[in-house]
Amino acid sequence: MKLAMFSEGGSARMGVVEGGDIVDVTASSPGIPRDLYEWLQRTWRLEQLESAVRSAPRLALSQVRLLAPIACPRKYLGIGANYESHLSRLGHLGLKIPPNQVWFNKQTSCVTGPFDPLVMPRVSSHLDYEGELVVVIGRRCRHVAAKDAPLVVAGFTVGNDASVRDWQMRAFTMTLGKSFDTHGPIGPWLVTPDELGDPHRLAIRTWVNGQLRQDGSTSEMRYSVWEQIEELTKVMTLEPGDLLCTGTPAGTALENQPPTFLTVGDVVRIEIEGIGAIENTVVADKSSTATTTGATR
Repeated sequence: MKLAMFSEGGSARMGVVEGGDIVDVTASSPGIPRDLYEWLQRTWRLEQLESAVRSAPRLALSQVRLLAPIACPRKYLGIGANYESHLSRLGHLGLKIPPNQVWFNKQTSCVTGPFDPLVMPRVSSHLDYEGELVVVIGRRCRHVAAKDAPLVVAGFTVGNDASVRDWQMRAFTMTLGKSFDTHGPIGPWLVTPDELGDPHRLAIRTWVNGQLRQDGSTSEMRYSVWEQIEELTKVMTLEPGDLLCTGTPAGTALENQPPTFLTVGDVVRIEIEGIGAIENTVVADKSSTATTTGATR
């Protein structure tokens, strides 16, 4: 099943994607939350949606705007150095393959929709793309063995772990360079595990302006999705709606000499087999220079 968040008629709500349509399941079943994130918190029962699909109205996908499936996760974590093909092309930077999993935070304010703009920072021109399989957690869990990890996954989506490389290198945590606003597009929907099958056998490709830049497979992962969940839950509780970026294959801009970073006007398309594609256009930052909130002291 493909579960999406969409906007139509000024209202955002959850739907089920079937072919070229989106089924507005909340219209026929008032008991279903309008937000996919909230639905994961409450029930995560696919049979509830299957029943609603039979009587719910349909809209053409062309008539709606697709939103990020999970817009406000509590955690957005990414694993670095998980594809040797990527690291092997960064020899000119002196990077070495670490002996363990390396995790960083993407601040959740970076999350944006599958076809929303990707904003070029005012403070850097070193904007890079990273096509990644994103895991969506479905159950609150701790101390999960790898063999049991499939039981806590609600689904999978496509993500761009956009990275501002000079800011990424400012600190070992990498958080600032991974967390610029709009630098976490995900979508176009969440695909449930029963429909996707093995997440480690999927082609993953990235195009920039129609030119193929990344052409890899999730089979290249050094640490499987299940091993990643096992590692994380040794440390922390994962919760419904948490997002895990699982690494990127070779072909990023940083690997070239000199790097071929993105520029304003570039169109980045990332596609993962069995899920779908997201596409984001790089735009200049036109946000206000300062924003204040709260009471004045």
